[in-house]
Parts: sequence; C-alpha cells; structure tokens
Amino acid sequence: MPAESDDRSIRRIELTLHKPWFALYGGIRPTLVIAELGQPAQWGIGTWQVPADETVTVGVYLFNRMWRFGRAEIRLAPSDPPALRYRAPALPFLRGRLRVHAAPSS
Repeated sequence: MPAESDDRSIRRIELTLHKPWFALYGGIRPTLVIAELGQPAQWGIGTWQVPADETVTVGVYLFNRMWRFGRAEIRLAPSDPPALRYRAPALPFLRGRLRVHAAPSS
C-alpha cells in the first residue's frame, strides 16, 4: 500500500512577538491562530509553516482566564514578505498590532 504524500508546497514565516516593557498583566502568553487553528506561542521569535500558494489569515491574541484581549489579525498573501511583528498592548482591554515586517532577522 503506497504511503499518502502531501504534495502541497509550504513556506515558513517568522513571527516576532513583543510584550511591552510595562504591562498591567503578567504571566500571560500569546496564542497564535493560523487558518482558524489556535496554538500556544511564546514571546520572542518563532517560525511557522503555512501554505506557499494560498493567502492565509494569521492572528494573535492574549487570554487571562477571564477574557481575550490584544487581538490582532492579518491576511498574508503568497507575495508578502515572510516576516510578521506583533506588539501586545500595555493595558488588558486594548488591541494588539500585527504588521508585515520588511525582512526576517538573521
């Protein structure tokens, strides 16, 4: 029986998650959502795989056991640079910012 192969092409994106130096919340980690699939993340730089030939929705939010906050979302097209930067809000009722960054850091 032949093994099934996934012949979809993929690409890696780099996401830098910044926590403000002064925040009125502590011990909270971000959650990354790619194509409606949530996964826990850590502050700093990380890489994830996304389809290379489709536009993908990437989102980030924070959760403090009572409510979600700091939500930000962006649609990443195949022609966009593969680097994103998220900035979390300092206050737990504001939105975060997610932007395409010019180039991944080396």
